[in-house]
Amino acid sequence: MRGHENRIRERQTRTLEARYATREENGELRIEGYFAVYGSDYEMWPGAVETIAPGAFDGALGDDVRCLIDHDTRLVLGRNRAGTLELRADERGLWGSVLINPDDQDALNLYARVKRGDVTQCSFGFDILEEDTQYGPGDAVRWTIKAVKLYEVSVVTFPAYTDTGVEARRADYDAARRRMAAEWRENRMRRVKNAWR
Repeated sequence: MRGHENRIRERQTRTLEARYATREENGELRIEGYFAVYGSDYEMWPGAVETIAPGAFDGALGDDVRCLIDHDTRLVLGRNRAGTLELRADERGLWGSVLINPDDQDALNLYARVKRGDVTQCSFGFDILEEDTQYGPGDAVRWTIKAVKLYEVSVVTFPAYTDTGVEARRADYDAARRRMAAEWRENRMRRVKNAWR
């Protein structure tokens, strides 16, 4: 069974192991890498999988996006509207490059941690604008995110969002299953009534 939703839900975050690189060129320091990769399965719970479709970020690149440290709005590394964060979507996913402020000790500390490999995860904060839902047997479900509104990308130490992200998805799943069961009961009752006429 398939479902298609075009709605905005509460803000979501997802975390993945980064493929970051640090770069120093002409006296500028940068952290670069993929904040999201298309087609990678993220298992919310056994049998429940979320993935990001190619093109999901295409409409979001003009959003006012910040690059943060650990989703902390006080620790801004860069911003695309300020020209200190470059974002682009390619065939692999959402790639970003943030210019490190040499006057910001938090940014310099993070740069050193990424360079040493101590910090290796990235995350992004978004609203789902469009997604496709496919239900399989039992509790199996697959969400494919097709369009997002992007708020921030973060270089993170730990994926602290996990429980809230899973809870939000689980609530969606439970509500959809209840709707499907109610529709099935209604259709059965209609067939029984029609059979007695």
